[in-house]
Amino acid sequence: MDKVRTPIEVRYQETDQMGVVYHANYLVWFEIGRTKLIEHLGFKYADMEKFDVVSPVVDAQISFKKPIHYGEKAFVETWIEKYDGIRTNYGYTITNEAGEMAVSGSTQHVIVKKDSFRPLSLRRTFPDWHEAYMNQINGEA
Repeated sequence: MDKVRTPIEVRYQETDQMGVVYHANYLVWFEIGRTKLIEHLGFKYADMEKFDVVSPVVDAQISFKKPIHYGEKAFVETWIEKYDGIRTNYGYTITNEAGEMAVSGSTQHVIVKKDSFRPLSLRRTFPDWHEAYMNQINGEA
């Protein structure tokens, strides 16, 4: 299974009065990492959206271990934790520039029709994505 490591430069606007990254911004960083992983696999969310299909978050888990501060560099590592043809769970770790884990978490996604939010099977709707995700889960990538 591939893990994609994406650098994040902590911007002032992402911090609170203590100079610590505001907790909700880690979810934004998860999205940045997830997008880079998908691109690494050869796909783009924009291509999915051309078919009026979107991939909302249906569950998010996050654990805070150590703060990251303004001016530091951070890295989000992203991988596919679990996939069953319908639901995809992405795993994340965010580390500081010293390599210390600051945040860990996961998000679960499904794909849906944009206008109705009717769930779709990734396996049937985008078989090439399905194959790439199965290869990731089976360690064949």
